[in-house]
Amino acid sequence: EVQLVESGGGLVQPGGSLRLSCAASGFTFSSYSFHWVRQGPGKGLEWVSSIESGGATYYPNSLKGRFTISRDNANNTVYLQMNSLKPEDTAVYYCVRDLTRKGGAVVGFGYRGQGTQVTVSS
Repeated sequence: EVQLVESGGGLVQPGGSLRLSCAASGFTFSSYSFHWVRQGPGKGLEWVSSIESGGATYYPNSLKGRFTISRDNANNTVYLQMNSLKPEDTAVYYCVRDLTRKGGAVVGFGYRGQGTQVTVSS
């Protein structure tokens, strides 16, 4: 059974940092690309970042330089380091496998975790 379990969310002040983790199980982790997507209050799912099995990473221009995705194949974990957080980054963040997107919009996905809430507020 494919499982993706996110952790690391919380309340942070503007300008602060958080690192999200996604622990994966039930499949051969190293063979897959992984993605982070988010859903802000009253908004649809938004693509945040992707990492391929070989380690190549991708970000929307709006987040490049502030967010960093990485993976640890030995521990079947994907990370999202978020720096210089802004109130508009407030959202539930999801770890996804088998993502289909069109630009920054999420069209569909195969598997998604339960999400972790990130709130950026003073």
